[in-house]
Amino acid sequence: MASLQSFSKPVSQNPHITRKPVDHSLSLSLIPRNLAFLGPGLRFIHHGSAKEMKIIRSSKRTEAVTDYSIQVSDVPLLTCSEAMERLKTNRENQKGTQEFLAMYSSIFGGITTDPSAMVIPIDDHMVHRGHGVFDTAAIRDGYLYELDQHIDRILRSASMAKIGLPFDRESIRKILIQTVSASKCKTGSLRYWLSAGPGDFQLSPSACNQPALYAIVVQDKSPFSSKGVKVVTSSIPIKPPQFAVMKSVNYLPNVLSKMEAEEKGTFAAIWLDGDGFIAEGPNMNVAFVTKDKELLMPQFDKILSGCTAKRVLALAEGLVKEGKLQGVRVENVTVEEGKKADEMMLIGSGILVRPIVQWDEQIIGDGKEGPLTQILLNLIIKDMESGPLTVRTPIPY
Repeated sequence: MASLQSFSKPVSQNPHITRKPVDHSLSLSLIPRNLAFLGPGLRFIHHGSAKEMKIIRSSKRTEAVTDYSIQVSDVPLLTCSEAMERLKTNRENQKGTQEFLAMYSSIFGGITTDPSAMVIPIDDHMVHRGHGVFDTAAIRDGYLYELDQHIDRILRSASMAKIGLPFDRESIRKILIQTVSASKCKTGSLRYWLSAGPGDFQLSPSACNQPALYAIVVQDKSPFSSKGVKVVTSSIPIKPPQFAVMKSVNYLPNVLSKMEAEEKGTFAAIWLDGDGFIAEGPNMNVAFVTKDKELLMPQFDKILSGCTAKRVLALAEGLVKEGKLQGVRVENVTVEEGKKADEMMLIGSGILVRPIVQWDEQIIGDGKEGPLTQILLNLIIKDMESGPLTVRTPIPY
């Protein structure tokens, strides 16, 4: 068997890897079923050999093209410590805008601040069957924003998904706060999951002995932007209402919708519901300011009930009292109404309030960031920084 050291060497120096001339006519656009991936889009095993995979992106699709120039004589059998060391090396080599500062897992019953240990069992029903729900709360200046509102929502989602609770609500709340405290993160986000738990690879969760809770604290280094964006109408079918109203981990339609928007050079794609009314974005709500200066938002009966969107609605009532808005309405919104609005915005815990300046070929308003959209953004930011304790939970660092 090839030694571990030989596999850590560059291809050109590794005696266990031979190179053959590349025949580009062998490039594949379809991946055979009998393969196992060794890395994220890099190599896979097929009939005892390893091949290098290249990912080619175009404006319309992504194709996997195989390079048959590399063959590996063997795959190492790793001990637990060796596997953990490789996990650590892999994590250290990953570069991105996000840092993972702390993770809680009910499986190992504690919190870790080592990103290489932030893993989930592969037999967890959430991993191989999508039987899990999640939610996210923002961390701002040492406070969790709308933590209780987000906990209430994940508990509703878990009930709809028939997922039991590993702990009672108050215990879950304390665990989430302690995880943020251990991370020492002052500004970032807390994401957490409830799953049916590990057990086996069957479709039924009957062998999953205990539901699981996972939580992770993420610090994003990307600069915040309130610049106006363009959106398109999504061609990806929206989830049926039964699944759209719960925040489950089944986000493939959302991912494909976001990818569709990016392929068209826009920020997000807007879903329409089964009756043709405006629904939501891939992971955010949508709202409008009409020509009569009313804040208009689609109903939540067929889409996810956005915590940030509901907070915007509450804060907007103050603008009505000040005379800056003439009213606030939550009702069915047609595409025609939306595209004729003076202002259009996306609302979510990650983006807060983001102005939209163009939808498909239609310029929204004067094509600039709307003034009331900016006012609503400022209200949310102020609420996060100095709002009442009903929406701000202090973290004991």
